[in-house]
Amino acid sequence: MQIPERWSFLPFFSESLPGIEAALQEDTREILPPEEHRFAALMNTAPEQVRVVILGQDPYPTPGHAHGLSFSVEPDVRPLPRSLNNIYKEMVDDLGQAPVNGDLRHWANQGVLLLNTVLSVPAKEANGHKGLGWQTLSHQILDEVSKRPTAFVLWGNHAQALAKHIRPGDHLLIETAHPSPLSARKGFFGSRPFSRINDWLAARGESQINWITA
Repeated sequence: MQIPERWSFLPFFSESLPGIEAALQEDTREILPPEEHRFAALMNTAPEQVRVVILGQDPYPTPGHAHGLSFSVEPDVRPLPRSLNNIYKEMVDDLGQAPVNGDLRHWANQGVLLLNTVLSVPAKEANGHKGLGWQTLSHQILDEVSKRPTAFVLWGNHAQALAKHIRPGDHLLIETAHPSPLSARKGFFGSRPFSRINDWLAARGESQINWITA
């Protein structure tokens, strides 16, 4: 796997990645996303560019969906995954519209780190690689980016459990239910995360995120 150069200082890449790579080489199942996309979130957003972190769990297990950014899918994917569809429903309520497809790379290009805590999954086996050790990377990333004020979006118990890796600071923490169909009506719908992030950025004198168009 190609190591994202701008994040290569993290200890994970020398201490943990070799063992993960060895385990992946021995796994005979189809692994998603394809290897060249596994670090896409970090390739798209350098440490100094991060303004917002949206924390996911593991990649979509459906072949053709995952491309290395949490909640994002390739632009031709229809229908949208149910969690992303609910994210867009909330965005329409919050901002009046949503993107035309599920490709969120234009968020990443504006400093939104779309970070999964596990970066690989066997096809059709959700959480199949949760024991490989990927989580160490997300812990180190949260510690690094929280050295300066950042907006953190923690949807659901899994993401909220990682809040302990965020350094104290002048951050925006959005902690609600997960957008999955099982929990979206328990506090995700109506939370207006997108306008809250933009209001926080504006109050800091920073440019707002264009959530809608690339």
